Amino acid sequence: MASSADHAGQLRAADLRVTRPRLAVMQAVHENPHADTDSIFTSVRSGLPGVSRQAVYDVLGALTLAGLVRRIQPAGHVARYESRVGDNHHHIVCRVCGVIADADCATGETPCLNAPDDHGFVLDEAEVTFWGTCPQCTSTTPSARSHP
Repeated sequence: MASSADHAGQLRAADLRVTRPRLAVMQAVHENPHADTDSIFTSVRSGLPGVSRQAVYDVLGALTLAGLVRRIQPAGHVARYESRVGDNHHHIVCRVCGVIADADCATGETPCLNAPDDHGFVLDEAEVTFWGTCPQCTSTTPSARSHP
């Protein structure tokens, strides 16, 4: 688990000032992968009762811009944040409950980065979302077992 000192070092390395709200947001994102902004705000507010919702939004924006957190937004879902950055991993989303899990990109040859026509772009990342039904929903929802 990353400590406040680890997070402070990451902030400094990204040329960001180390502040209590930034440390708290980084810790909340680290402890709650794929959390939405409301969940992050609630987590941060438990340790910093005076922090505003706007301050948390601003910190998430700054951390995302600095590459310290990653913002994802699967179609039809609110934005989520994760601390796993710097790799080309993808996500699996449950159609029933919305839980999100990480899926590593293929190692070696990366077919997701070999577009048939790249239109002159230099590709360095692909965003792939896999959709399905998580094990918990499959076992508790009869209609999920027969979802197309």
